[in-house]
Amino acid sequence: MRAVVCREFGGPEVLDFCERPIPQPGPDEILVKVRATTVNSADWRLRSMSLPPGFGPLGRLAFGFTRPRNPVLGSELAGDVVAVGSRVSAFKPGDAVFAFTGSGLGCHVEYRCLAANGAVALKPPDLSYAQAAALSFGGATMLDFYDRAALRAGERVLVNGATGTVGTAAVQLARHFGAHVTAVCRQERADLVLSLGAHRVIDRESQDFAAGSTAYDVIVDTAGTAPFARCAPVLAPRGRLLLVLATLAEMLRSPWNTLRSGKRVIAGPAAERAEYVHRLRDLACARHFLPVIDRTYPFDEIRAAHEHVDRGHKAGSVVVEIEPGLWKTKASAR
Repeated sequence: MRAVVCREFGGPEVLDFCERPIPQPGPDEILVKVRATTVNSADWRLRSMSLPPGFGPLGRLAFGFTRPRNPVLGSELAGDVVAVGSRVSAFKPGDAVFAFTGSGLGCHVEYRCLAANGAVALKPPDLSYAQAAALSFGGATMLDFYDRAALRAGERVLVNGATGTVGTAAVQLARHFGAHVTAVCRQERADLVLSLGAHRVIDRESQDFAAGSTAYDVIVDTAGTAPFARCAPVLAPRGRLLLVLATLAEMLRSPWNTLRSGKRVIAGPAAERAEYVHRLRDLACARHFLPVIDRTYPFDEIRAAHEHVDRGHKAGSVVVEIEPGLWKTKASAR
């Protein structure tokens, strides 16, 4: 099978194809023929070691000093089960599935073994493989942050950076949970975030949300531009700031900022739980959450997909189709 490997840190040019044996599933695993995967911000950061300030040494300790410890990137996939282990009863060959490998990566391949009791679920029948592949990265991240924040219906939520993979998930899920949603983005993408459920849009280039008079119960920062010092004046008493992206210094200050202000700062990586994939499936089946797909590339052009992500202007997810044209459905991305 073909796999895309990253043998050193750098730009998209460090990616290359190689041939690897098709893996064989263990007793508790399934083997999936991958139809679609994604390139997201985590892939860009791991490939280039472009980490938020303060995380450089820690990042190399975790992911590799001179080259990626796991050379195959990609944390999302959708495809078809082609074989199952001897103890697997939940899936059978022919099942269409989607999965989230998270920090385990390894999805930029033609075949992938997955733990049958892990973060894998049957593909929603009305979604294409491309859509299903893009469900998990943003969706699971925001399910975890909203769970930690105990988001309640009727609360006012502001999403800073509302048009990326995580931002579009943050808008949709907050609206689903009954919140009043304000989205911060460029004005040309106002129609997009309104279609996802935002009640109000703030143009980030002409307005400063932190200079307004509205108090928010929850502020979600997916862009890394809304630290506590900036948000505190517009964070309601007992409000929560969700630092999806933050510097190391800002994360380390979070407990102190929470203690002295009474306003809770929630930071740190999102937990990776299998239950999130199953919750996302239910939400997608009910059409309460659908991924936004910015562009789709064939597998042979995965470098171009990385180049597009590197530019930082995508809206939603960038999908890579392993065998384009084999799984077309009537469903389309929002």
